[in-house]
Amino acid sequence: MALLRPLHTGWTVRAAAEAPVGGPFPATVPGCVHTDLLAAGAIPDPLLDDNEERLHWIGRTPWVYSLVFDAPETADRLDLVADGLDTVATVTLNGVEVGRTANQHRGYRFDVTGLVRPSGNTLDVRFDSAYAYAQHVRDTLGPRPNAYPEPFQYIRKMACNFGWDWGPTVVTAGIWQPIGLHAWSTARLARVRPVVTPGRVEVLVDLERVDDRPLTVTATCDGVESTVTVDGSSARVVLDVPDARLWWPRGLGEPHLYELAVTLRAETLRAETRAEALRAETLGAETLGADDVLDTWTRRIGFRTVELDTAADADGSRFVLRVNGEPVFVRGVNWIPDDAFVTRVERARYAERIGQAVEAGVNYLRVWGGGRYESEDFYDLADSLGVLVGQDFPFACAAYPEEEPLGSQVAAEAREQVVRLMPHPSLVMWVGNNENIWGYHDWGWPDELEGRTWGEGYYLRVLPQIVRELDPTRPYWPGSPYSGDPRRHPNDPAHGTTHIWDVWNTHDYRHYATYRPRFVAEFGFQAPPAFATLRRAVCDDPLTPHSPGVAHHQKAAGGNEKLARGLEGHFPAPGAFDDWHWATQLNQARAIAFGIEHFRSLKPLCTGTVMWQLNDNWPVTSWSAIDGDGRRKPLWFALRRVYAERFLTLQPRDGGVAIVAVNDGPNPWRTTVSVRRLAFDGTGHATRTVPVAVPGGGATTVVLPAELTTPESPAAELLLADADGARALWCFAEDVDLSYPRAAVDVRPVPAPDGVDLHITARTLVRDLTVFPDRVAPAATVDGALVTLLPGESTVLRVRGIAAAALPDASVWAAPPVLRTANDLVNP
Repeated sequence: MALLRPLHTGWTVRAAAEAPVGGPFPATVPGCVHTDLLAAGAIPDPLLDDNEERLHWIGRTPWVYSLVFDAPETADRLDLVADGLDTVATVTLNGVEVGRTANQHRGYRFDVTGLVRPSGNTLDVRFDSAYAYAQHVRDTLGPRPNAYPEPFQYIRKMACNFGWDWGPTVVTAGIWQPIGLHAWSTARLARVRPVVTPGRVEVLVDLERVDDRPLTVTATCDGVESTVTVDGSSARVVLDVPDARLWWPRGLGEPHLYELAVTLRAETLRAETRAEALRAETLGAETLGADDVLDTWTRRIGFRTVELDTAADADGSRFVLRVNGEPVFVRGVNWIPDDAFVTRVERARYAERIGQAVEAGVNYLRVWGGGRYESEDFYDLADSLGVLVGQDFPFACAAYPEEEPLGSQVAAEAREQVVRLMPHPSLVMWVGNNENIWGYHDWGWPDELEGRTWGEGYYLRVLPQIVRELDPTRPYWPGSPYSGDPRRHPNDPAHGTTHIWDVWNTHDYRHYATYRPRFVAEFGFQAPPAFATLRRAVCDDPLTPHSPGVAHHQKAAGGNEKLARGLEGHFPAPGAFDDWHWATQLNQARAIAFGIEHFRSLKPLCTGTVMWQLNDNWPVTSWSAIDGDGRRKPLWFALRRVYAERFLTLQPRDGGVAIVAVNDGPNPWRTTVSVRRLAFDGTGHATRTVPVAVPGGGATTVVLPAELTTPESPAAELLLADADGARALWCFAEDVDLSYPRAAVDVRPVPAPDGVDLHITARTLVRDLTVFPDRVAPAATVDGALVTLLPGESTVLRVRGIAAAALPDASVWAAPPVLRTANDLVNP
């Protein structure tokens, strides 16, 4: 049977040219040079303060990884298998060059038969500078436009390594995926493609052989087994699995999974020669002897269908994702690599981060095109949780050359990654690129290109053809955004997918209400990370929005100025840092909630929102809901409310206000909504109960009578709608113009087994009450935020991660900076 021996221990790394450090240093494989130097104490942490700026030399320096190993294995064939080398690598074994690479997104296999000795082998992997390679390709093929200054589009490497408007510039190098020796005989499974449809699996196998012995391929799933005999280099095995249950996305059913196993065997001839066996019509048991297992392959699969409905209608054209024939309203977030050094993201961290998304009501993760093809752990977890995934091919915000050496690399990586990921039922869409088609149309590229290629051939020809050929069970969409027809503007909200960035860049967030999009694939609003995250990453004293470390951890051009502009008309300009931190975090939550409530209220016209962005890859001011240390911002709690499967919102309609009840689940929702117009002191002015019936997957709008929606004092009244534990709120003016009382609450901390329960009772109206436990203990978390209470109402917030002996008294929990409300931004 084939034997794979990992080569992961005993490596060293050293600079191969003049550098501030020399080495060799111990190296971790899989890993990268930055984390190896950090572990050796040779560099400061690149993600703290402004250390990044002084470490750019690492990406411009060549590095050599070296290993001495023994290999007593013998076989007909011995391969060195490298699942991922980052990026421009020369591989040398015992002084013989065995291969070169220039693509982080591919794996490589090198035949080293005859080169390996039983002991004392030396393996060197030299990584030349990704900068130098990219600049050489740029000089050869001609310059092309790019949203950022670094030449990332000239090399098949994770683009955000070169810096982004939320990420550091840390151009990595190293053996970033497993590496090892593969000893095998006769044949191996070179590629396995399971084409899975309800009740059926068609397993397509490609073999690599070193002799012509007869082989069998057996596929097994859910107790069903089928075997075929193979004389050539390919096989097709069909399994009918009639009792297999469907895989459903979360909210619509259970994500049922089944193990699919494929086994390659060599058949040993007894009495007859190979030639005689080939002349026989069949190779029966009387001819063959014991079977030899040569190779195996196993994956978990799910039975389901996926369709993308883009039919024309009266409002443009739809963009409806259907799973097993059922439409899915996408409650999505954009996913970026969860660490600037991606090899530090292990399964437990993926589980934590995707779990946080699920807890917030997310059912769709878009893997953004400036990062990577995500890992097996990522997709395994999505499969198990019923989370849908759209995977961008890695192209983002730049014009990409289509000539060599890049053209063949793109095709090879796409073929490999499509086949690698196709077993995963959570993968429901391939997307050609991020913003490149839009960039060509709107960012002045044609004049700069002067006729040079820019990637259109990848997005409209190469990639869709590869997906059709290899993975016909799921749709391909050329870009994000894309309107479905090259003759239309690519970011037309009436067609396909839309990105909305004028709100963050130039407009107030109320501008979201002017859009009637079919599917919003990106939109976002910034805020700083949690205080404990910022304090760990930045040593400024004092912290201010513009202090050096805080400013360095704000990568967006004019980011702090846009944060200030975003507060205008909503909150007074904050003075102290703590007020700025709270105001900008609250405003981010308000902005995104406003947009999602509007978009969801348009259902079924709008069929999905994919917020930018779920996560960060370092401690930074950004558009994320979960910061670079994994802490949840107030935005996360706002998402949990507006991404609830059953959801209430108050929206402007017909010159008044309406209740919109949205039901993304499959079952009807019948409820009674209590609607009250109240003074801030709790005095009731008008009350109605409104019966609402919402079909499964639908939305219902009920316009409210004028007595509810016409205030006597707009600055001191609000409208509340309550049903089934959900609460929707409508104010008749912006916060800055409201007559908020000075917030008054009673807080009674009660020790709990894993922390403390905060019993909070409002003595006045308090809006968006939020507790920041990291101000008390950095590891502490809280289970709720953005709570609005009327006078006399109470809530309990559970704080975890703080020892009973360390609990402060009630006065600490009841005052800023630990407890904050919208009130104290307007009426301190």
